Amino acid sequence: MSKRILIVDDEPRYLRLLEANLKTEGYGVVTAADGLQAIEVFSSQPVDLVLLDVMMPRLDGFGACQRIREFSNVPIIILTAKGEEQDRVKGLDLGADDYLVKPFSATELLARVRAVLRRAQAPVEHGQERFFSHENLKIDFARAEVWRDDQPVSLSATEYRLLLQFAHNIGKILTSEDLLTSVWGPEYKSDKEILWVSIARLRQKLEVDAHTPHHIVTRSGLGYLMPPIEP
Repeated sequence: MSKRILIVDDEPRYLRLLEANLKTEGYGVVTAADGLQAIEVFSSQPVDLVLLDVMMPRLDGFGACQRIREFSNVPIIILTAKGEEQDRVKGLDLGADDYLVKPFSATELLARVRAVLRRAQAPVEHGQERFFSHENLKIDFARAEVWRDDQPVSLSATEYRLLLQFAHNIGKILTSEDLLTSVWGPEYKSDKEILWVSIARLRQKLEVDAHTPHHIVTRSGLGYLMPPIEP
């Protein structure tokens, strides 16, 4: 069954262009012209991915992303204007999985869509042990569930895969390139911005104090690690 993608953009020419390119690749497509309409469409039918423009009337892309993240972890790609770095960072910080900068080519669009869908669907490998604990953090590998202080933590597929990299390599320093290649794919190995924002978002969810992390620690100039628990 083909994947269904929701395109949200108030510019008719971009809607038509995106729709044509995605349909050519066999994807099912539904569209919305603003954030409020996107919420209505999303709530009425299942979709596998959302392409979400930032600048829109009524409810912009940031508001729509935030609303969707309140009840769904569906993959979201934010569409931003060229050079608007703060928009990319804000979109990722609100829970988007990736971003595309306008104008973009059909090749780039389809590559990003494939990469995000691949991350969302790929099986997650884990060891023989079902549970993993690190101080007040607990992971149930079998159910892909995470708790902090016995309270469930909602993670996107990308955030969960990022956390697993640390859990499976406890005590080992992982470089930015290691993490980007393992979690996002080799085509993302230089995209450190998406890693920085994702690490910050993960810390907000997992750490008691994100400014003094215990689960995901930075080693300046080297990378990141989950420190081993001292006996």
